[in-house]
Amino acid sequence: MSARMDDLFADAHDLARPLAGGDAAFDALVDAARGRRFIAIGEASHGTHEFYAWRARLTRRLVEEGGVTWIGVEGDWPDCWRIDRWVRGIADTDLDARGVLAGFDRWPTWMWANSDVADFLDALRDHNARLPAAERTGFYGLDVYSLWDSLARIMAWLRERQPDALPLAARAWQCFAPFDEDPHRYAWNTRLVPASCETDVVELLTEVRQRVAADGDDAFDALQNATVAVEAEKYYRAMVRTDRGSWNIRDRHMADTADRIAAHLGPTGTGVLWAHNTHVGDARATDMASAGLLNLGQLLRERHGARDVLLVGMAAHRGEVTAARAWGDAEERMPVPSARADSHEGILHRAIGEPAVLAFGADRSRPWLTHLAGHRAIGVVYDPAREAGNYVPTIMGARYDALLWGEDTAALRPLHHETVPHEAEYETEPTGF
Repeated sequence: MSARMDDLFADAHDLARPLAGGDAAFDALVDAARGRRFIAIGEASHGTHEFYAWRARLTRRLVEEGGVTWIGVEGDWPDCWRIDRWVRGIADTDLDARGVLAGFDRWPTWMWANSDVADFLDALRDHNARLPAAERTGFYGLDVYSLWDSLARIMAWLRERQPDALPLAARAWQCFAPFDEDPHRYAWNTRLVPASCETDVVELLTEVRQRVAADGDDAFDALQNATVAVEAEKYYRAMVRTDRGSWNIRDRHMADTADRIAAHLGPTGTGVLWAHNTHVGDARATDMASAGLLNLGQLLRERHGARDVLLVGMAAHRGEVTAARAWGDAEERMPVPSARADSHEGILHRAIGEPAVLAFGADRSRPWLTHLAGHRAIGVVYDPAREAGNYVPTIMGARYDALLWGEDTAALRPLHHETVPHEAEYETEPTGF
């Protein structure tokens, strides 16, 4: 073992605190989060029970003690809006969380329709029920995919509130209609024929902006759905090109949505954001930057400053994960092999050997925090036999402010099995583009 490796092991071991014995393990992170406006919590896969459970436990502490007023997740706006209405006691009050999550039907449903999310939402609803309506914590979707669902929501809002503007919405809808609600057919068509629906959805957004009231949840929902329609149209057109620009469109949209939620809820609130490590960890500390890619964590830091943003990543050595062999396939419980010895996961396994919290603190010049090594990222599409491509070169101390570490993991437990998706959906890396 080289002296350099000895230094890395010693440094990582010195930073680690046991992630056991209840929620007191999160005390350092709760303290670090105080006074920040955005706390982004990542995950190294979309199918690991421990990642979801740790995230839920930490978020509950932040909601109860840290003044968190909203949670934004890597999910679609219309689906998460239904959760928000339920979790704040506004709609579907006869259901429990599992009943609400049964409405998630876009593949991969296990990302949100799983037992860990259901348990968290039930607890959040109970917490909210003890508070005045104005003090309850909301739940919102940050993602860009919901083109048709968002258009349908806009038409419903206009039909009820501004029926004279329905022809404009109908024109946007009819522009997409020939593609049978398949955004990829639409996107590929724009490559063959130099025409798009961009003008129609931009005009619709402009009209909705002019017609919404200055505030109010319904108006905010309408405006966000109109924005999603514009950004989704742009995203799908970019996705069929080879310049990987769709990734940047998507992460800018997530950051813009977080800013809109924060502005809507007021200047004193704090938001917790849930997304994959590849979105949460600052892209400038990885090889993503050299590929021209940015991400949510980077944008939060650039827009709001490091003092207002806390980025928390996750990692694990081995275990199991819920994922699919190919896009649109049914989920499986898969083995996750032991991490590469030269990766950050390999270092943490040898240095710590048990679940731990590593809060980085102010000094980011320490040996392990400045060490460049691979950091495993598992998406919703995964092949354990081809693991070598799942490592993102990373400088941990620049990518995150803290890390949650696990040795052995269990697969996430879906509430229901996947059905054949009725709307084809493709995503940028790390989840199977």
